[in-house]
Amino acid sequence: MTDTPARLLTLLSLLQTPRDWPGRELAERLGVTPRTIRRDIERLRDLGYPVQATMGADGGYRLAAGAAMPPLVLDDEEAVAIAVGLRAGAGHAVDGIEEASVRALAKLEQVLPSRLRHRVAALQAATVPLVWGAGDGATIDPRTLTVMAAAATGHERLRFGYRTGDGTETKRLVEPHRLVSTGRRWYLVAYDIDREDWRTFRVDRVSEPFATGARFTPRELPAADAAEFMSRSMSRSQPVYRVVATLRAPAEFVAARMPPSVGTPVPTGCGSCRLEFETSDSLEWIAMRLALIDCEFEVSEPQALVDHLRELGARLGRAAGA
Repeated sequence: MTDTPARLLTLLSLLQTPRDWPGRELAERLGVTPRTIRRDIERLRDLGYPVQATMGADGGYRLAAGAAMPPLVLDDEEAVAIAVGLRAGAGHAVDGIEEASVRALAKLEQVLPSRLRHRVAALQAATVPLVWGAGDGATIDPRTLTVMAAAATGHERLRFGYRTGDGTETKRLVEPHRLVSTGRRWYLVAYDIDREDWRTFRVDRVSEPFATGARFTPRELPAADAAEFMSRSMSRSQPVYRVVATLRAPAEFVAARMPPSVGTPVPTGCGSCRLEFETSDSLEWIAMRLALIDCEFEVSEPQALVDHLRELGARLGRAAGA
């Protein structure tokens, strides 16, 4: 391989696999002499890649962890695998998938060759994930997230269709600020140009988003960060419930089955615990969360949740023929 840049990229790709590479094997793989491999290793080091040499008859090399993340060199199969994984997670709002994952997906899909984009799309279309707890069943096209992430990062105005809570279809022109994941849903925090105010948009209600190409200077968000703004917005638009429940199970058993954001159960003795938290989630969602813990429990507050559980229990009893 006489093309030095191409050879360096191939060498870097080999070194990024978790093993030691003898210099002679690298030379055979790349069709060059061991001396050329040594010179190429020095070039990579000069570029900031922490290539370590190992002792032995032939000597060997491996890429060590450095102070900064080096550019990854992926082959076709690796790129497709990562893109499919990120799209699957982002598209169904899995707990723990944050904005960083969407930014990574946006960067990866931007540089994927068209042949690989088609493979990713085909795999995504042919795969049906079993998702639990995604809210009202609404799913998101990962392309919607990547378009929004790219526009927010590039400070580019965004147009899209939006369906409000009452079903009204509107057209929006916004200056996107950040995407926020609540675990169940994705939201876009943005400045609405026509309404001259900050807004939050449920991403599953967005259609046909596209970046206009018009750049903007970021405005100051009226909150410490997008998560705080999102929290304030949700608390204004939805009732907040203070939930108090006693669960007939050890605190560690309950904690393992509840997201950390809900709160920490406090042991009350005799294999039981007390759980208190505030939430703007619906009564249906709270009831399902408690029922999924798989233990006996009693709710003290709020009364609305007690009434909902009573009605739900009666309905389930009738369904079972009781």
